[in-house]
Amino acid sequence: MDALAGLLDGPRAREAFLLRMVMSPPWSIRVEDEAPLSLMCLTEGAAWIVPDGGDPVRLHPGDLAVMRGPVPYTVADSPDTAPQVVAGPGGTCRTLWGEPLDQAMRMGVRTWGNDEHGSTVVQVGTYQVQSEVSDRLLDALPPLVHLPADTWKCPLLPFLAEEMEREEPGQSVMLDRTLDLLLVAALRSWFARPEAHAPAWYVALGDPVVGRALRLMQNDPAHPWTVASLAGACGVSRAQLARRFHELAGEPPMTHLTRWRLDLAADLLRTTNATIDTVARKVGYSGSFALSAAFKRVRGISPQEHRTGTALPTRQRPSSAHRSRAILIP
Repeated sequence: MDALAGLLDGPRAREAFLLRMVMSPPWSIRVEDEAPLSLMCLTEGAAWIVPDGGDPVRLHPGDLAVMRGPVPYTVADSPDTAPQVVAGPGGTCRTLWGEPLDQAMRMGVRTWGNDEHGSTVVQVGTYQVQSEVSDRLLDALPPLVHLPADTWKCPLLPFLAEEMEREEPGQSVMLDRTLDLLLVAALRSWFARPEAHAPAWYVALGDPVVGRALRLMQNDPAHPWTVASLAGACGVSRAQLARRFHELAGEPPMTHLTRWRLDLAADLLRTTNATIDTVARKVGYSGSFALSAAFKRVRGISPQEHRTGTALPTRQRPSSAHRSRAILIP
């Protein structure tokens, strides 16, 4: 498994919220859907995304934006247009005074807006629940990634636009998989850019020693790795690996391995019916007790609480400069 494959192994849209939005100005929508990740592609007209606490970003036809939640943001014809609609969880929408607008603005199969002949058309795809996107991916993303059409081409965009208007057997699965592929293509393009400020561990994969150690852990998390065994497999001393790993990846090897194992366990707990003991052994722990101890220490909740969503994690995501601003790829 390569670095990007490991990072993107978590996204699995399941009956994702997909919508073709058709609008005539003036229009402005406040998005408070609490979704972990959303993609927005402008196919006609012009639009702006206004992140909370960030600079407005203009979208041109063919541009793609990836928004990391659950922080709200606004999408509008102009940064100065006041919100008229609030989009909530599950694709609900209402006026600023709470009046429902779901039916009033519906215009056919997955089409919604204020004018069926509107000059602006936006394709929206949303991963609706946390379990569909791994924390590892969200930790690597800024609040907003903007991919301009003149620097990034993807044949999936017109395909998604066409499929959004169809209603055939298996259509929801078709759209879910297309959304997954579009996300992978977008992030592959983004992570290839030096201005993307990719995570330290991702950059470290280019190092012949640290990169090998990372791949060993990613490919076989259940192996009983130690710093000594990793160093031996990489052909360096234990001290050399520990020092070089920390310098490039920003953390000790065993700390990285623990986070990787727990990220994998978190995804398995939410996306499979495997017992906690089975999950534990699959990611490198001796059993449910060992996994529970590590899970509580790092994430602040038990594996069972994570699986059922009965408690909020106290773990704070790693802080870094790129998480406080949008990444605009020129």
